[in-house]
Amino acid sequence: SYPSVVSTPEYQHNVMSDAIEKARKAAELQARIQTQLLNKPGLLSGLKPGEKPQLPSKPTPLILDEEGRTVDSAGRTIQLTLRTPTLKANIRAQQRASFKQITQGAGPREESEEAGSFFDSRVAAAPTQRARKLFRFNEPGKFIKQGQMLRAKAQLDQLQSSIASVARKTGISSATKLALIAPSSEGKEEDIPLVEWWDAAILPSRSYSDFHRNVEVDLKYKNVTNLVEHPVPFEPPSEPRTLPAIPVMLTKQERKKLRKQRRREVEKEKQEKIQFGLVEKPEPKVRISNLMRVLGSEAVQDPTKVEAHVRAQMAERQRKHEAANAARKLTPEERKAKNLKKIKEDVSCGIHVIVFRVRDLRHPAIKFKVDMNAQQLHLTGCVMLYQDINLVVVEGGPKCLKKFKRLMMQRIKWNPEKKKRRGDDDSDSDSEAPRQKKRNSCSVVWEGMNQTRCFNDWRIKLFPTEALAREHLKHYGVEHYWDLALSQSIVEEEEA
Repeated sequence: SYPSVVSTPEYQHNVMSDAIEKARKAAELQARIQTQLLNKPGLLSGLKPGEKPQLPSKPTPLILDEEGRTVDSAGRTIQLTLRTPTLKANIRAQQRASFKQITQGAGPREESEEAGSFFDSRVAAAPTQRARKLFRFNEPGKFIKQGQMLRAKAQLDQLQSSIASVARKTGISSATKLALIAPSSEGKEEDIPLVEWWDAAILPSRSYSDFHRNVEVDLKYKNVTNLVEHPVPFEPPSEPRTLPAIPVMLTKQERKKLRKQRRREVEKEKQEKIQFGLVEKPEPKVRISNLMRVLGSEAVQDPTKVEAHVRAQMAERQRKHEAANAARKLTPEERKAKNLKKIKEDVSCGIHVIVFRVRDLRHPAIKFKVDMNAQQLHLTGCVMLYQDINLVVVEGGPKCLKKFKRLMMQRIKWNPEKKKRRGDDDSDSDSEAPRQKKRNSCSVVWEGMNQTRCFNDWRIKLFPTEALAREHLKHYGVEHYWDLALSQSIVEEEEA
């Protein structure tokens, strides 16, 4: 027996609502289809609006015309749908056939493309297939020739080294290197004018070729006068525009006399103001030493009170004195500005420049001293590190450069003596003597003045090659500093 289904009002209501919802959706779908068919009457050929399509009872006959094209019963051409292959083998066969057809028709296509306006013959077409790798055999004697070239190069290097050693002994190499460094003094042809400006007014064709040509005297010498043209004088850039006032040097007696006169005038002016009532009369200046003489009977009557009053006056005078000193005292900002003004000198008359050359500047302590002193003195320039030509270029005022020059030439010990350890023997020092390196030194390459600064800040840079070092100075327009230092180093090496 099957279990009986309990029919409740709620269950019946749900079943009825589901049926109604399904019927409503089916009606909406049918109405939508009818609307689309009405909007597109040609969608189903041969059907009128509102007429239902009928399925064909027999297959459509195939009708061909005289040319073999498919036509309908009215004689119109029909394009039949081609069946697309779905198997992989059929697809690959179709691709091979189309590729063969393209390759066979490449000739006439290229001709048509060349005839077109958008064909570019410079663009090479990509190959249809990858080129096959072939064997590449070395020609007989290839490696023998390479070995001969290497041996010839080694012999040439050996010959060049022997020639360089002989030239170094005779001094020819240093002269050759100096000749390569020295700039050519020959002027450029375009810098030489064809006619000087003072002759251009006299020569009609502005050329010296017609100097002896017969020209009228008035026309030839009309611009010649009895006046002499003098060059415009320039103020020397290294001298100040106005002469500074020379201070008068006084002796000790003269300074004391001037001080007395000045204090007497101040006191006289103060007395006059008191007489006219402009200023109140100050209290008598009482001290412990003149207490009895100034106060007299008041000091005898109550000496304790008078002494306290006098000490209060003394403390007030001390406080006023300290307050005046504190008011005159400079603030930290003002003191810093005053010290900076002392260091930063007036360089309107010219910039002093010194170029140093140091053999070895790799020691961190020495490098730190050079860097920090240059920054504290507010100098501009650079430190260039390259092998045994280390260049230090500094720019600034005369006082700061004097201090920096003393640092480089006197204060820094370029060859500090190493302290001996307890376990070291004299034999070790004797064995290390022949292997001693070159002594470090510092020399002034050039010292003078420039009209303006060439460097804007202070930097330390390391250069791997000589060309990069010279290019760095060329950027600031002072590449001749490097040429001068390099020539001096070459001369020192030859002398050593």
